[in-house]
Amino acid sequence: MPKAALSKGFIYVILILGSILMLLPFIWMLSTSLKSSGEVMMMPPVWIPSDIKWENYATAWEMAPFARYTVNSIVVTILSTLGELITTILAAYAFSRISFYGRDVVFAVLLGTMMVPGEVLLIPNFVTLSNLGWIDRYEALIIPWTASIFSIFLLRQFFLGIPKELSYAAKVDGCNNFRFLWTIMVPLAKPALITIALLKAIGSWNAFLWPLIVTQSKEMRTLPVGLTSFSTEAGTVYELLMAASTMIILPMIVLYLILQKYIIEGVARSGIKG
Repeated sequence: MPKAALSKGFIYVILILGSILMLLPFIWMLSTSLKSSGEVMMMPPVWIPSDIKWENYATAWEMAPFARYTVNSIVVTILSTLGELITTILAAYAFSRISFYGRDVVFAVLLGTMMVPGEVLLIPNFVTLSNLGWIDRYEALIIPWTASIFSIFLLRQFFLGIPKELSYAAKVDGCNNFRFLWTIMVPLAKPALITIALLKAIGSWNAFLWPLIVTQSKEMRTLPVGLTSFSTEAGTVYELLMAASTMIILPMIVLYLILQKYIIEGVARSGIKG
């Protein structure tokens, strides 16, 4: 067998094994969501339920106010994503196309903040929001997450890959920076913006720790926090927990599959110029 074919076959084997490892938790979650309570803890583990319990999904939905949690998650995801897109577009354009004193130093400092663990900022952010009276309100769930240094970096790299001759030609025609940004740069950066929006939407939809800290009432809880309804002092109802988890992640999986090509294109084109 030629060496190239052997090498290609080896790569395929590694990729298939990696794919199986990545999918195993999801398959286990789906399998557990369809089991009876007796089969959940059975040893050795049962992968295919003997009696498929579709009713677990209806029971899980009724155990907590998931309709309210869904509305909260949708509101928080949409508004925080829109907020981050707006701040990212403005900041990325400024750092890529507008010359001002100390621009590169400021950008380097902002990049340096990515090295700070998010957990370090939990207490200062909570104290700040508490002083503002925003605890247990939408403002606490949305405002702190309307800016992202990583997104600014990603879009700035994309903007740097767009020829400067476009801006020169636009200025000759009397186009100012604001108009040039929204009528030329933003449409050209569509793949990068979709990538940023999708990553933000997934992160916001799945966020658990911050919504748990800044919400106190059931009316303000989001879907991931609602999963705590299945864990009590008496134990965890795993089959219902897995059923609820499957329902929660399904919208993001569908969204990702639909927009997957834009993510690949956006990340690839953002790395053209560093």
